Amino acid sequence: MNTLPQDFFGRIVFIIQKYGFTLIEGAGTTLIIALIGTIVGCLIGFVVGVIQTIPISKKDNIFKRIFVRLIKIVLDIYVEVFRGTPMMVQAMFIFYGSAIMFNIRMDMWTAAYFIVSINTGAYMAETVRGGILSIPEGQTEGAMAIGMTHFQTMLYVIIPQALRNIMPQIGNNLIINIKDTCVLSSIGVVELFFVTKTVSGAYYTVFEAYSITMIIYLIMTVFFSKLLRLFEKKLNGPEDYSLSTTDTLAYTSGMLKYPDKEVHHE
Repeated sequence: MNTLPQDFFGRIVFIIQKYGFTLIEGAGTTLIIALIGTIVGCLIGFVVGVIQTIPISKKDNIFKRIFVRLIKIVLDIYVEVFRGTPMMVQAMFIFYGSAIMFNIRMDMWTAAYFIVSINTGAYMAETVRGGILSIPEGQTEGAMAIGMTHFQTMLYVIIPQALRNIMPQIGNNLIINIKDTCVLSSIGVVELFFVTKTVSGAYYTVFEAYSITMIIYLIMTVFFSKLLRLFEKKLNGPEDYSLSTTDTLAYTSGMLKYPDKEVHHE
């Protein structure tokens, strides 16, 4: 039987040697749930955000106005409920409540992906809505003037610009999800926090086990933070670029330079 060292760093090494692979597996599960939940949540958020910004005027058909308003009310309730309650409560409510109330028995993995996705979707919906509203109205009016529908305007004009503005929040949601997946241990998901509880209870090394786990979480969050910042810089384009134009009218502004002519003195 392995003897647990008495010093702190000795116990750290002991835990890594004995449970290192198990902790890495738990971290891998955490990352998978966070990545998939963030991607699906962003898609949900984009759909909800676009629907929430659909314009309604008195010129529209009355049935369209009623239908759109009802959809917006339902989506507002969804956003407020999932932004206003803790994810752990949502996990318990959905996982156990769906089985009791609706006889829907989800396995813990399906529940994990579903919970993280709809929770992220609620936050992203408000982010997307704000990003869309931040684009000047002239962009929408110009698109409508050339005959674009609301969907085409969103797809080709507004969303590409809004996406650049909300990229930092998408990164924040990923970082938050990496940390908040620990609440899924309450429904039996074997992610990093769940594994850590098991490891710490085996030899009563709570401080040592959670010190290792804290470092693992820190490594994951810092890595993805740096990666997302690099991606944001790519979206910004090169820092030194020159404006090029084929408009001959622009030449009068002094953009066109003529080669220096030699002056001959007699």
